Amino acid sequence: MVEKLESIAARLRELDEAVSDPALARDGARYRETMRERSRLAVIVEVYETWRTLLEDLEGARSIVRDETDPEMRELARSEQKGLEERKEALEARLGGLLAPRDPLADKPAIMEIRAGTGGEEAALFAADLFRMYSRHADRRGWKIEVMEASGTELGGFREIVFSVTGEAVYEHLRWESGVHRVQRVPATEGSGRIHTSAVTVAVLPEMEETEVEVREQDIRVDVMRSSGPGGQSVNTTDSAVRITHLPTGLVVHCQDEKSQIKNRSKAMRILRARLFELEDAKRQAERAAERKSMVGSGDRSERIRTYNFPQNRVTDHRIDLTLYKLDLAMEGDIGELVDGLVRAAREELMRADPSQAAGRTAT
Repeated sequence: MVEKLESIAARLRELDEAVSDPALARDGARYRETMRERSRLAVIVEVYETWRTLLEDLEGARSIVRDETDPEMRELARSEQKGLEERKEALEARLGGLLAPRDPLADKPAIMEIRAGTGGEEAALFAADLFRMYSRHADRRGWKIEVMEASGTELGGFREIVFSVTGEAVYEHLRWESGVHRVQRVPATEGSGRIHTSAVTVAVLPEMEETEVEVREQDIRVDVMRSSGPGGQSVNTTDSAVRITHLPTGLVVHCQDEKSQIKNRSKAMRILRARLFELEDAKRQAERAAERKSMVGSGDRSERIRTYNFPQNRVTDHRIDLTLYKLDLAMEGDIGELVDGLVRAAREELMRADPSQAAGRTAT
């Protein structure tokens, strides 16, 4: 492990020299990729250096325990040694997680799609609640959210909302949010006080660069129209809404969030590239296609990865069997325990798998 950590430290020094080169800053794609790698390796090196310092302190405590003749001093050193050994184990466990094989897409930005499923207006309202939850969680992590497309309802819910999330290791942390989210609560529209069960589907796609997914102009049809709001009423007097159809696959993307046709087209192309990558990757990786199908599902109540029970203030993730009785805080963005738990479970699974297969699992 030490040899691998030393090579990572050497690579970090190389990256520090590279980012000082003005030529790198002129290549936006390379610069972003370099900074993402540097940020990831810096965390590993920081933990590694802390571990090395701790080993020196631990050796010092052990020497006192071994050589000190004063019983009181020896007992103090023994107590310090125990604490240092516990910290050493914790740091080594963390290093093991940081060194585990990583999905090649882990550092990608993500495009999230939230859609109301079973439950009508109540499902649409919960879709809006989930969007707010993810937005506030992104604030806590220092991530940036950009709404790309939204289809609202008159009561303030979303039939569908698509947004991008950018920041450090976004896709690695959010990819496990894909699936059916089930909510149990008394809807605001319910007069008798009965608890309803509704469902919302979430899909998380890695956002790809233009150079990574080629979309030929002859393969798309672009239609422009006026934007519309809830109920179909026009909300724009110009033809700024854009619908792009990818002719070979039949994929259709619609964007109307911006007043500018150019901006809507740009956003639609970003969504299209993400969906095309997912489609192509699913063809080449049969196991990943099966995974995504099981995660996204149909939006039926019986399929779920997570349940939000408002009467009991409980949120349960069924994949890692984790239940927290702080749903009120979770809906305000405090979902780190859930998100990080899923990432840890995924890393442990990768470590149990063959490393060579794990490293190339989602390579294109």
